[in-house]
Amino acid sequence: MSLALSLDFQYTTSIEKLWSALTDSGKLAKWVANIHTGEAMSNNFEPVVGHRFQFRTQPSEYWDGIIEGEVLLVEEPNRLSYTWASGGEKHTVNWTLQDLGDGKVNLHLEQTGFANVHGLEGAKYGWSKWCGELHQLFS
Repeated sequence: MSLALSLDFQYTTSIEKLWSALTDSGKLAKWVANIHTGEAMSNNFEPVVGHRFQFRTQPSEYWDGIIEGEVLLVEEPNRLSYTWASGGEKHTVNWTLQDLGDGKVNLHLEQTGFANVHGLEGAKYGWSKWCGELHQLFS
């Protein structure tokens, strides 16, 4: 049985700026940071179906510091999907962006493929922290 994470975040910005924050390698490095050290995660992400990418940070005694992924779907500026593999698990991350009008955008995250509740809770913590700081890219 596989577990899934589903989260929603609202931002005061344009859908284009939010899309850019999710797909621009330089912007990703600023908000997808090592949860423990705050260090930016270098990456070679490109929003191109089939593109294989990595996020990298300093390894620790518990983790090699590498997240592997492959882009599965790009429907600019509304949907993005990719694999997210680390620590022996491989998940699928799906982003859906919805323009709510009046300068507000909803960002829906769904991550599937968790083997246990510990991984799910860790991902919930990580994405909540990262997405909670994402608004800083819009100022």
